[in-house]
Amino acid sequence: MGLIFNTEKQIKEYGDKIPADKKADIESALNELREAHKAQDLDAIDTASQKLNTAWQAASQDLYQASNEAGADDTAPNAGAAGGSASGGADDVTDVEYEEVDKK
Repeated sequence: MGLIFNTEKQIKEYGDKIPADKKADIESALNELREAHKAQDLDAIDTASQKLNTAWQAASQDLYQASNEAGADDTAPNAGAAGGSASGGADDVTDVEYEEVDKK
């Protein structure tokens, strides 16, 4: 269910930026995944998950390209996931104190 929830969240967040044909592919794969989940069909879940991932990869490429053309590298989904964003990603870092507890 996590993949379904995350996909729904990303569609809401980036929906207006995703090209219509790519968005239709994502929604179609998402519906297949929902049906497979309801039927508890593991093979169908795997197949639908792969279709969903493929659809998102295609859409992400378009989003990334569009953001580069607009000069806004940080607007694409997962822009900083692999090694940080162009700005260094320091805006969402919080320093906290912690104490290690020995469980013995």
